[in-house]
Amino acid sequence: MLSKPRQRFQAWWSLRHPPSDTHLMVQRNIYILPSRPGLFFCATLLVLLLASINEQLSLGYLLTFLLTGAGFVSMHVTHANLRGLSLDLRAPAPVFAGEEAGLQIRLHNPAAARYGIGLRAAEQRAEQRAWTDVPAQGHSQLQLRLAMPRRGLHALPTLRIETRFPFGLFGAWSVWRPACQVWVYPAPEQPCPPLPAGSGAADPQRAVQLAPLPGQDLDEVRGYRRGDSPRQILWKKAAQAGDGDAQLWVRDTRSPRGHELWLELGQTQGLAWEARLSRLCAWVLRADAQALPYGLRLGGQSLGPDAGPAHRQACLELLARAQERA
Repeated sequence: MLSKPRQRFQAWWSLRHPPSDTHLMVQRNIYILPSRPGLFFCATLLVLLLASINEQLSLGYLLTFLLTGAGFVSMHVTHANLRGLSLDLRAPAPVFAGEEAGLQIRLHNPAAARYGIGLRAAEQRAEQRAWTDVPAQGHSQLQLRLAMPRRGLHALPTLRIETRFPFGLFGAWSVWRPACQVWVYPAPEQPCPPLPAGSGAADPQRAVQLAPLPGQDLDEVRGYRRGDSPRQILWKKAAQAGDGDAQLWVRDTRSPRGHELWLELGQTQGLAWEARLSRLCAWVLRADAQALPYGLRLGGQSLGPDAGPAHRQACLELLARAQERA
């Protein structure tokens, strides 16, 4: 019986707050209610009013109406402290499971200075709120830390922007649903175990064809390509070339095809599922740190031997979204 009203409310709520990486606070998405001190303030005004009526005190009436007017002004200022403020979010960098993702949020103020702007994730406690002031016609920046205990590609939680400026009698807030997502890779095994021995080429005849000729160095020098590690760049050669030669050269450290490094799920047998992914993650990081070409086989998917930041990211994302098969 209650499912349909709840679904309708969720649909209405989602339409009212569509996911976006920018957020402009206007009249329709700012909410305001009396805070706990504000409720005590209202109760005090009621007692003052009743006492003034009972005792026929003119000064009591004056004090009651002055405090009531101050309360209404406070409500207006609290609401205006958020209205017109805009925020944008930079996509968070990937993290490993168990670490915290850092959200960098910029606040833009086209009007007078704003004070006491708080921001937190909706599921976080009030004590974890980050505060800032925004200068007049200026910008400010907030950093929010979010715990990421599980691997995968996660949507960012709903954010809540709050203020109680100036007297704390009213609390105004707005809700923001960011659109960007954050990658959470498996936590690498510590300490990292030694890399597995080369698994060998899948086709021995091809391995013979691709084997280096006598006297040929296994390493090759080629032009720089996007994604190459800075450790592969021949900086000494670049310095000798001087400013006239903008070309950078890198050492292609391909290992012999007969000893290609393949990281496979079968090399981690005997471990729990998450521990197997953690070991593969640690191997990927070690191979990348040593600038070794490596491939990854996981279930029915595989990434051929390669090196560089782009290949490392592809391998880590494959591990992050791996699903255990029964």
